[in-house]
Amino acid sequence: MHKLLVLFACFICLPPAVAQQVPKKPLDHSVYDKWESVANPKISNNGKYVLYQVKPQQGDAMLYIKTAANRTLRQVSRGDSALFTADSKYVVFSIKPLYKDVRQAKIKKKKLEDMPKDSLGILALETGKLTKFANVKSFQVAEKASVLAFLATKPPLKDDKTKAPADTLKKLTDDLLEAKKAGAALTVVNLLNGNVREFAAATDYQLSKLGNKTAFAVAAPKGSKTIKSGLFVFDLASGSLKKLSSGKGVYKNLAFDDAGKQLAFTAEKHPEKALVKPFSLYYSDFTKDSAATILRPGDKALKTGWSPSGFGKIVFSENGEKLFFGTAPDPIPQDTTLVEFENAKLDIWNYKDDYLQPMQLKTLKKDLQRNYLAAIYPKQANKVVQLEDEYLRDSYMADNTNAEYVLATTDTAKRVSLQWEGNTRKQAYLVSTRTGQRIAINPKASKSRFQISPHGDYALWYDDAAKNWFAFSVASRKTVNLTAKAGVSFTDEENDSPTDPEPYGLAAWTKNDEAVLLYDRYDIWKINPKTGLATNFTNGVGRQNKLRFRYRIPVDKQKFIEPKDELLMQVQNEVDKTWGYYRKSLASTKAPERLGMAPMAYSNIEQAKNARRYLYTKSSVSQPADVYVSADLQKETKLSAINAQQKDYNWMTAELVQWTTPKGFKATGVLYKPENFDPTKKYPMVAYFYEKLSDGIYRYQAPAPSPSKLDITMFASNGYLVFTPDISYTVGEPGPSAVEYINSGVEALKKNSWVDAAHIGIQGQSWGGYQVAYLITQTNMYAAAWAGAPVVNMTSAYGGIRWESGMSRQFQYERTQSRIGGSLWEKPELYIRNSPLFELPKVQTPVVIMSNDADGAVPWYQGIEMFTDLRRLGKPVWLLQYNGEAHNLVKRENRKDISVRELQFFDHYLKGQPAPVWLEKGVPAVEKGRNWGLEVSKETGL
Repeated sequence: MHKLLVLFACFICLPPAVAQQVPKKPLDHSVYDKWESVANPKISNNGKYVLYQVKPQQGDAMLYIKTAANRTLRQVSRGDSALFTADSKYVVFSIKPLYKDVRQAKIKKKKLEDMPKDSLGILALETGKLTKFANVKSFQVAEKASVLAFLATKPPLKDDKTKAPADTLKKLTDDLLEAKKAGAALTVVNLLNGNVREFAAATDYQLSKLGNKTAFAVAAPKGSKTIKSGLFVFDLASGSLKKLSSGKGVYKNLAFDDAGKQLAFTAEKHPEKALVKPFSLYYSDFTKDSAATILRPGDKALKTGWSPSGFGKIVFSENGEKLFFGTAPDPIPQDTTLVEFENAKLDIWNYKDDYLQPMQLKTLKKDLQRNYLAAIYPKQANKVVQLEDEYLRDSYMADNTNAEYVLATTDTAKRVSLQWEGNTRKQAYLVSTRTGQRIAINPKASKSRFQISPHGDYALWYDDAAKNWFAFSVASRKTVNLTAKAGVSFTDEENDSPTDPEPYGLAAWTKNDEAVLLYDRYDIWKINPKTGLATNFTNGVGRQNKLRFRYRIPVDKQKFIEPKDELLMQVQNEVDKTWGYYRKSLASTKAPERLGMAPMAYSNIEQAKNARRYLYTKSSVSQPADVYVSADLQKETKLSAINAQQKDYNWMTAELVQWTTPKGFKATGVLYKPENFDPTKKYPMVAYFYEKLSDGIYRYQAPAPSPSKLDITMFASNGYLVFTPDISYTVGEPGPSAVEYINSGVEALKKNSWVDAAHIGIQGQSWGGYQVAYLITQTNMYAAAWAGAPVVNMTSAYGGIRWESGMSRQFQYERTQSRIGGSLWEKPELYIRNSPLFELPKVQTPVVIMSNDADGAVPWYQGIEMFTDLRRLGKPVWLLQYNGEAHNLVKRENRKDISVRELQFFDHYLKGQPAPVWLEKGVPAVEKGRNWGLEVSKETGL
């Protein structure tokens, strides 16, 4: 046994007498803010340094910068967004304002421009020198050089290259103060030699990958004689500044080629009052004084009425030969002769529309900015190739941007079915960036997920109906079924919805598209996309041992697996839910080597780009997710130690439980117990559920204000058992399936003497809230219930809108989570039978409903229907409506409020604690905002 696992085994086997030597207090709602988590861990390219943040739930974070041997180089209060430079010599980071200062500014309702600003920090790792700059809006670090650029809201006291005499200093200062309104001060820093240059009134900027050049746009203040509007390029090597474009306007989408030898951007320089302001595309190779306009509105190379788009991202190919950009129809000018208040205001719904009006309104901004990919060849007389259009409007470039083809898909004329199917059928094409030729991949539209391989040699897709993966070769124009002959399923073997099962997914491609790694339920397969030859890369170890192998390339920005790479695969045991790692070299034919399995949860691994050193977090039910570094995932160094205060509180344990349902199904769940559990006592229990949760048994759950689900840690610490049963579903029977699994699991646990069978509650949110509502119509064994955002009437909810997306709800009921398997008029009896509303007279369980008036997923009126009908029937029911809140609570103050109320409610009904005022008497509208009703009601005796 590895040393790490021995230590873990010793930890979990401590006898109860040792674990309880010092009495521990239960968690309370005051602990939330100080509970910490680790965020944004990174490792330098040379593997010698690491950084990470420790963030309290509310307050100021701390940035730690350390060596891989755990020597602290610097702790930076409020450090954020930290990056290592490519040479591993510097760390660049922002420094957030103090939480208390931001809070006070919000209390004083300060304007955005007057709010406290970020600072910028630069730490030299070898010397420990820390340099700071104030009032920084944004920063960039060159991808391959120690060069930094940032915008600061406070302009420098002089603009670049200006040597003002004393009698003009005041005028210069006034100009620069005016510049603050138009732009900000751009500072460019060469970290290796310390050179710093500043430029006033910048509005946008871009560093080249090599850090050799910086492009930036300037908006000169009105009347300024020292600052000129335009687009400039600063050459760091020579120190020269060149103006590439003159005049006021909007400059956007600045982009260098990889070598920093070419620049492209879009700009419009129309008068301010112009009704239509199309953009032009500009290009420079720095051999001429100014950038050339290589594509203008109305050029013959464009479709009539089209222009280069100001919203399309500009990308050079790796070899610098072609330039990708966006085009778009010119916007329709607004009729300024119309009087706004005399115009009708309405939305027109048409049955022929591709998308429902609510969806169109949700995507309005995106649609107004929609642009269509094109390519231009600056060295070939500015030849333009249009790649997308209104019919073919979604495309994907290979990581190898030199590849001739892009992959494009369309669902034009097939979008209406989105309303009831949840997705659409697509056709895919390879489009030549040289000629615009379109090669059809699947002549018949299908429900498929398409992607292009990293090198651009193949189109890959999973076909829902065929339940197989396919590859189309650019070279041979042939399609190969990659998975039909493997002898196993590559789709969800446990699918319990009336829709085509999902694929298990893709792990990665190997170099030059020689192989693709695909998942079945357990193993990883290495498949030749040219021939379809499939090899079980994990040698069947997964299926033989019920182990689920998964892999993610751990090196930042690496797009494929190199032949020399050793794959570190994350593995979960499907039976006991433990996690661990196996490793295997890409070229090896041997079975993967096990590195260890443990009752822990692991993050994805981050690997140093130029060293064999790994960074990750791991946690357990009782161990916070701390940061570790290792060279082999066996011997490791722990870098962080968060939440030391946890030792003072009664925590929890977790164990898997199995039982057999009334219909003979094998079932699994998790039982959480208080750390100080005593089998001679009786404990109240709350069942919390949402489909399947047992895979997360070893995940650390910090006490936190709830968005509306059950805070398991808080409840266990306060003397509750918490049971989370997994649920499998029968199509057409979502309600009875919940009864089958949840009730039978509770009944199985009730056989234990330490379960207080008379005091069991249930809690669920959203889909779990629906199941709570259904369960209390089928049994009276629950002493209390809490339903967050429940659907109680499928007949009225079926035709509604999910307002957060604008989509119809029909697909959900027919095909996905609700699992009815047909439309309302095809299977009305199933909609009625699975709707709690029609069985509400049977309810005897006190129930709290949370239903918020800005819920974009479940209609608010569903909670109202449940409340008003139970109220009409004289049942004990309460409705919490958080004003302006979404499906899950977002505002922290509301999360804290519901956390208090939820524990109060269950304490009253499951522990016999006195009822608070809001339960006993309510809170009248005239007392809203003055009386929260959280104190114990006098009528209950305290």
